[in-house]
Amino acid sequence: MQGAVRGLLLNGKNVVLQHVRLGNQFLRPVVSARFESATPARMDEHGFERTTISDILKEKGEGADGSWLWCTTNDSVYDAVKSMTQHNVGALVVVKPGEKESIAGIITERDYLRKIIVQGRSSKSTKVGDIMTEENKLITVTPDTKVLKAMQLMTDNRIRHIPVIDDKGMKGMVSIGDVVRAVVSEHRDELDRLNAFIQGGY
Repeated sequence: MQGAVRGLLLNGKNVVLQHVRLGNQFLRPVVSARFESATPARMDEHGFERTTISDILKEKGEGADGSWLWCTTNDSVYDAVKSMTQHNVGALVVVKPGEKESIAGIITERDYLRKIIVQGRSSKSTKVGDIMTEENKLITVTPDTKVLKAMQLMTDNRIRHIPVIDDKGMKGMVSIGDVVRAVVSEHRDELDRLNAFIQGGY
């Protein structure tokens, strides 16, 4: 196998194998300075795990249902849940009346189940502000947050929706489904790049 690896390097292919795992051994083929200086930059250009939350928001589009839907603290829980149902989303960003740029919290399907249904309260007479997760307890990300970091935050805190905020205010919201799709897509793209790399496509 070692001979095959060395042969691949000597057959004129622009292939650099820095670490090849075979059982418990690592092979570190010696390559020319020409390859050392050029190839890592090309690999780094594509990189792995570089997808950000901003990429997800661009993919969803500004007008996409659920990119970020909102309600106010004074809205009834009934109206909030109705809006979620109409737009097929599981959470709404909550803002103060007349202040769309200032986030007050988030209301989710889980809030509705735990604080309305289980407690036997009326969704029509209860305000969103009474059951929402308040801003000081809110977990958020920025557009520059890496997708895997967002996934870790969501998993560790057992949440399925996370608002996206920058220094100018609310930018959108992503769900665990959005994040998982982005991670799967990134892994698929990386496999395609590695296959092309091995076959001399770089």
